[in-house]
Amino acid sequence: MSAKWFYKRERWFRAPASVGPISEADLLHRIDEGKIAPTTLLKSSKTRERWVPMSSIQPALQRWREHHPDPSVN
Repeated sequence: MSAKWFYKRERWFRAPASVGPISEADLLHRIDEGKIAPTTLLKSSKTRERWVPMSSIQPALQRWREHHPDPSVN
């Protein structure tokens, strides 16, 4: 059984909005599209229901690096 994920989406002049629950497949799709960046806060049962930056979740960060290579790295 996969975890249901939530993430914080920035908004103009307001506090960030919580979006979710979304599936792990949808989470990976949004990472691929760039909608979820390493600084985006995520929460699920896998993070013990705590908000953590996406960069602290190794599989998510690895997925980000595969689809968004750093041009400064040779």
